Amino acid sequence: MSLTLHQILSTASESKGPDFYKNQVPAFIYANLKAGFGKRPYQAEAFGRFIYYLNDYPDRSKETPVHLLYQMATGSGKTLVMAGLILYLYTKGYRNFLFFVNSTNIIDKTRDNFLEATSAKYLFSPALAIGDKQIQIKEVANFQAANSHGINIVFSTIQGLHARLNTPRENSLTYDDFEDQKIVLISDEAHHINAETKKGKLLGPEERAEIISWEGTVNRIFNAHSNNILLEFTATADLSVPEINQKYQDKLIFDYSLKQFRQEGYSKEVKVLQADVSPFNRALQGVLLSQYRRKIFEKYKKPIKPVILFKSKTIKESQAFLEEFTANIKALAVADLEKMKNTHPNEAIANVFRYLEAAHISLENFITELKEDFAEEKLISVNSKEESEQKQLAVNSLEDAANAYRAILAVDKLNEGWDVLNLFDIVRLYDTRDGKAGKPGKTTMAEAQLIGRGARYCPFRISETQPLFKRKFDDAVTHELRIGEELYYHSAYNPRYIQELNTALTEIGIKAEQNPEQLNTPAKEPATTRVNQTGSLNPNAPPYPQKATLSGPFAFIPQTYTVSLPSGYSEATNAFGRTNAAAAAEITAIEYKLTDFGEHIIRKAINRLPFYQFAHLKSSFPKLTSISEFISSDNYLGNIKVKVTGAPAQTNHLSPPEKLAATLQVLEEIAIVLAADKWE
Repeated sequence: MSLTLHQILSTASESKGPDFYKNQVPAFIYANLKAGFGKRPYQAEAFGRFIYYLNDYPDRSKETPVHLLYQMATGSGKTLVMAGLILYLYTKGYRNFLFFVNSTNIIDKTRDNFLEATSAKYLFSPALAIGDKQIQIKEVANFQAANSHGINIVFSTIQGLHARLNTPRENSLTYDDFEDQKIVLISDEAHHINAETKKGKLLGPEERAEIISWEGTVNRIFNAHSNNILLEFTATADLSVPEINQKYQDKLIFDYSLKQFRQEGYSKEVKVLQADVSPFNRALQGVLLSQYRRKIFEKYKKPIKPVILFKSKTIKESQAFLEEFTANIKALAVADLEKMKNTHPNEAIANVFRYLEAAHISLENFITELKEDFAEEKLISVNSKEESEQKQLAVNSLEDAANAYRAILAVDKLNEGWDVLNLFDIVRLYDTRDGKAGKPGKTTMAEAQLIGRGARYCPFRISETQPLFKRKFDDAVTHELRIGEELYYHSAYNPRYIQELNTALTEIGIKAEQNPEQLNTPAKEPATTRVNQTGSLNPNAPPYPQKATLSGPFAFIPQTYTVSLPSGYSEATNAFGRTNAAAAAEITAIEYKLTDFGEHIIRKAINRLPFYQFAHLKSSFPKLTSISEFISSDNYLGNIKVKVTGAPAQTNHLSPPEKLAATLQVLEEIAIVLAADKWE
């Protein structure tokens, strides 16, 4: 297999010296970037490789446009590299730059990066100057009347660019803009423009230029002038697709993986915290860690406000969780935290309670803090298009002191183009998987990429001798500020999903040495319950058992049902590197008769399920005389058994809510079997 351009340049540096490319970078690039930015070794390497390629690479054709790809880890500063290359190309006579991407959210963010000098995200120095010449950067609608002495940038979505060029309007960008002047095209999240390449179409230059598609439009602009330059940036180039790999083999100038980014200390360390608890209690663990982290930062006088992302599968579920979370936080009581404290907490949660005790903070006072910091007005939802556009400014300024939001609720709107440093917890509120044959599905890959986005390091230090933008406590595992360098990914207990997540993390450049351990580790994977504690149907339940052939009206109804109680066990593990083997949580199974739970419990469950209205039962069982008979008679529910699995403290002493949840599950399973058959 032939070497990529990145590999060729890396091989060349072995003979030229490790700093060969870094030494290519002129001082004016660093002088005109935000103070202290751009000087990380890999960023200097990214600048230097381009400068060498443009000026001295022997195999570059001087007669054709330059097309290069930067594959750089999320959070490593792709936009900063763009800014530095814009400055360098200005000195090479380039004045017009076309920035395009697939999302308007990313455009808004990049405008702040390149144009808004008052923004904390601005990437240039307050005054741009090369030599004694002042430089102005401005946004333009087209290049016909561009400033020949400044830097002119057109911002566009890929879709908008395609529409503007193929259905031109007055004062809009047209193909004429590109005919007589050289242009630099900058493509962010560049994997989106490879629609044709992914299809494997092998088209000639003229045919491709005529095709009305995103990729065809970009190629037509690119090939309009022999001195044009196309710079693509992405964290995920899909190089495993043969057609894409072939396309970029001689264009991949710099490949800086998330694995390397993390190993060099520039990212947070990621922990996977699986918990066999309800979604709200999973979210509550995130809330406790977030507030604990905030208090640790305050102890060291660091003005950092940690935020949480609550990720749902659908907008409807996200909206429902917002209501549930708000209500439950308002009703939060000491007993809720006591239960979490005493139900086999993982080490991270245990540290929260140890800290509160050592700092003499009562649970009552801590709950008061939580109710204030996570009140409804401090939660922001960015699910719909309208919400994400309206609230994008707030979501992109979460680090600002004036921004009071502590939690974000989203589905997919923040998967790309979201630059946030103070995200420390991501709570996955659903428990589904779309992998096949052990391979991660599209959803899991997107979740792995979201983890990479959340792993951006939030800079702080407690000594001037410490590096500001790198982890400092990898070897100080007991230091309380270590939690300020960790991102927690909160998941339900689902071994198959975690295996697929590890595969996805590996594919995007993070090699997990072994599967993270589950938060509760039953000796045997528990059966998925069909009904949760609220009585709602769980669609991920296993198949029903085979019917038992007995006498009576329930002759073909299964007589024994298994119910798995959430154990409350949890454990945090390192998603990227070493994990410690954990002892399995003790799981026991006890068999009860359904009637052992009490007639009042069974009646309460029956009243929640319309199927068990007496008139409906009477139509199926004409000899039935009453609900009491239906509950107690061996011909109906009196002979039904329930095998309850869970922690010994649970199975030996079932609480009324647990009895009700078990009864609801059993009745729901019986109802589905009854509804599938005709009964006389």
